[in-house]
Amino acid sequence: MLEKHLEAFLDVRFLATEYVTGKTHGGRIDTLGLDDNNCPVIIEYKRTLNENVINQGLYYLDWLMDHKSEFTLLAMKKLGSTVADRIEWSSPRLLCIAGDFTKFDEHAVQQINRNIELLRYRRYGDGLLLLELVNASSAATTQSEPGVTVSDIGKAKTQYKGFGDLLPLCSTELQDLWESLRSYLLALGDDVQEKHLKYYVAFRRIKNFACVEVHPQSGDMLIYTKVDPSMVRLEEGFTRDVSETGHYGTGDLEIRVRNAPELERAKDFLIQAYRGN
Repeated sequence: MLEKHLEAFLDVRFLATEYVTGKTHGGRIDTLGLDDNNCPVIIEYKRTLNENVINQGLYYLDWLMDHKSEFTLLAMKKLGSTVADRIEWSSPRLLCIAGDFTKFDEHAVQQINRNIELLRYRRYGDGLLLLELVNASSAATTQSEPGVTVSDIGKAKTQYKGFGDLLPLCSTELQDLWESLRSYLLALGDDVQEKHLKYYVAFRRIKNFACVEVHPQSGDMLIYTKVDPSMVRLEEGFTRDVSETGHYGTGDLEIRVRNAPELERAKDFLIQAYRGN
């Protein structure tokens, strides 16, 4: 059921099931995917309470980082050749899904410097499946690791500055505005996770609900939220429908914030996005 509806449940695009990691490695990954931030995702299902699925998942994460080319080719086969340049190798994720976890499982993930999420499922009759984020840990933020491109030979590649490069270039006012926004989003709930990607910072529960860019030259932040633009009274210079416009991050409603009053006005949309995701 999860593999058939991965995007609806987790915003993860399905790549493979029961993926064999080779005779030497001797493993079989339950589900492989690519999430809404283009991060590789390994999903393992814990069938019994005492099954040590976290250690098993860590074993597969190590395999993944040693076999980037193999994963990239699989992603290209399933999602098209352009996906190769977009894979975010700095933040591969391990999702462990089970009917329940022990206190030892929850303690263990907090001791490990990897991106691990424990998700508890509940079935209600035949019509409802609930996923609940039990615990999550995030690896220390690092620079995006080099990935695998279709061909780098003889091509001059434009280097764009990422979020970590741009933030120090922002004015003190814009940096303070970013910190205010960050504090507000993290305070929305204990289940909010902050994920620093190359070009933006994502705030997520099980899925992204807000993605933030900073622009020192124009002196503003762009927030992309998962709010339906057709249900919003758009205001020029403040909100914009980007459902048909390419951009980093996820979300169809763009909010441009340049000062504290605009941040206050944006909060209603942010709460709406948080509750809906």
